[in-house]
Amino acid sequence: MNVLVVLAGILFLLMTLIGGRKGVRSFFALFFNFAVIIITVILMNDPNVDPVILTLIACVLISCINLFYINGVNSKTKTAFLSTIICIVILLLFIIFITNKAMIQGFGEEEIGEIGAFSLLVEVDFIKIAVSVIIMSTIGAITDTAIAVSSPMREIHYHHPNISRKDLFLSGLSIGRDILGTSTNTLFFAFFGGYLALLIWFKDLSYSVGEIVNSKIFSSEMITIFCAGIGVTLVIPITTWITAYFFVRNKETKEKIT
Repeated sequence: MNVLVVLAGILFLLMTLIGGRKGVRSFFALFFNFAVIIITVILMNDPNVDPVILTLIACVLISCINLFYINGVNSKTKTAFLSTIICIVILLLFIIFITNKAMIQGFGEEEIGEIGAFSLLVEVDFIKIAVSVIIMSTIGAITDTAIAVSSPMREIHYHHPNISRKDLFLSGLSIGRDILGTSTNTLFFAFFGGYLALLIWFKDLSYSVGEIVNSKIFSSEMITIFCAGIGVTLVIPITTWITAYFFVRNKETKEKIT
């Protein structure tokens, strides 16, 4: 417990010194997001609550915290929020289809030993739980990419107010291409960092490559990574188009008024 307090204190100090007020907000946003996730998990135990709808509501709240609470309500956060919601809705349909076809819901045989003492007769739709897990795993990366694209586009438009919508759109795509590789690699290495013990366990039990790939726990995590990567990739053109459209439209509207 003392180690956690010390690490949290160091993190708060560094975020305050480097990020200022925005760093302090980012620190408290971690706890707000944690609270949203915990409440979501608790409410999922109610059989009368749809886990997918509940997760979508949680994603909206997390997006508001990550965008509006940390960065304030402005043009870049509004476009990033709208892009995030559109991307999540599109991705949701794809995730539901993939989850039903891949049959990754429930627990893998590697996890049976840990839960063998518990009853599995719970009134929970594990297919919807699997969809909720994937959606929740993608929301952070999507909002991060959306604000990373809309923020520099706002700066470009501020310093070049006469830029055309097409040029602003192409500039946004160029920015998105620069961060695409790092974002997808972050998701990939986050998996291997979190499941390094599982990979070592596979090696100790002499799993073949085919057995590893067809393992439910491995497949579910890889599908989560691919869906998150698809979401990160998809949000770039969506954010770019929406940001370019609204920024240039606002400029044209002001010119008409004057």
